[in-house]
Amino acid sequence: MAGVESVLPNKLIRNQVKIEDSTLSISSLQFSLDRINQVFVVGAGKASTMMAKEIENILGDRITDGHVVVKYGHAAELKYITVTEAGHPVPDNNGYLATQKILEIVAQAEEKDLVICLFSGGGSALLADFPEGCTLNDIIITNDLLLKSGANIKETNAVRKHLSKVKGGQLAKTAHPATLVSLILSDVIGDPLDVIASGPTVPDTSTFDDAMNVIKKYNLLSKIPHELLHHLQNGVNKLNAETPKPGDLIFKNTKNLIIGSNKIALDAASQKAKTVGLHPIIITSTLEGDTIKVAEQLVNAALKFKNDDSIEKPCCLLFGGETTIKVNGSGTGGRNQHLALHAASLLKNKNGVTLLSAGTDGSDGPTSAAGAVVDSNTLEQAAAIRIDIQKYLDNFDSFHFFEKTGSHIITGPTMTNVMDLIVIIIE
Repeated sequence: MAGVESVLPNKLIRNQVKIEDSTLSISSLQFSLDRINQVFVVGAGKASTMMAKEIENILGDRITDGHVVVKYGHAAELKYITVTEAGHPVPDNNGYLATQKILEIVAQAEEKDLVICLFSGGGSALLADFPEGCTLNDIIITNDLLLKSGANIKETNAVRKHLSKVKGGQLAKTAHPATLVSLILSDVIGDPLDVIASGPTVPDTSTFDDAMNVIKKYNLLSKIPHELLHHLQNGVNKLNAETPKPGDLIFKNTKNLIIGSNKIALDAASQKAKTVGLHPIIITSTLEGDTIKVAEQLVNAALKFKNDDSIEKPCCLLFGGETTIKVNGSGTGGRNQHLALHAASLLKNKNGVTLLSAGTDGSDGPTSAAGAVVDSNTLEQAAAIRIDIQKYLDNFDSFHFFEKTGSHIITGPTMTNVMDLIVIIIE
């Protein structure tokens, strides 16, 4: 929770955005408000309402118009900026309508105007548009196929960007020639600007060819709706315009600034560990790979540290990042709960190790849990109430396993998102 607190949007915005006299400072950028005609504020992502609320606190009635789209349950009352709650991780019609509104607002911007964009994790699904001749349901089907295929976020977003009029730098294209500044909370490993929320204001390095190669790599050719596949194929054949690329003049007045990241959360978690008497060791903020393999690596690392007498105990190992889960069952869960469940199976008879895996946004997959915490007793607890861990692992039903054992981490929506945190405490 100390990690989550450090990346709450209001704190991050206050650190970066200030007004003194008639000068607006955004990080190292400075703008004379006397020379700006209109200010528009738009955004997408789980943190965008709280980011917008703090922007309102700073700019007030200087805001001409604005709209943000957030996941259900993540809205807050705003005065100058309107809000739509929409579907995530599965897009819905609310997301589509909000995306059209955002494009309409940004299209009003002219050369002496300022567009402030607020992006965070979840933006890719919440910006729910689709090519002409296709339907929202086509996008929903494709999104679901990609999420369950094992494709990583970069691959998934390469496809999303080429099925959109807003992603992959196309929002910046709509805003041109206005000045545009994006404030971004990163939920992607390595903080690549063109991948976070599918980079609406960032030059796109991916192509229609890349998108089609992802479809082929994960054997989705026969599953993707025909009209979407046709759109991608037309792009490969140069019949559809590519997304704007690096060097395009439309990005001349565009600045993209990362104001929150997993590393900030890890540093705060480390400081908290010290105050409660633990020896903290930040291992990485770039944890990625198959969820099951990563669970095995984490348990092996924990046991190695446990048996190393040169490491001061009790210690706290801290990891950040995001694993990729390939779903083969019909159960309910998310990557953090599945990781914890697999770790529980490996921690049997391994006393003195506790592992927590949770999403900083407060939701893991399509569930109300952020994640789960396990140790060597988890299997004993399950056996005592006669539930078989293997059955839940095989069916990818980690949510219902932890619901029965009472091992969930429940935070509710945190209004932020900087990927996942994994905390391992070694006694």
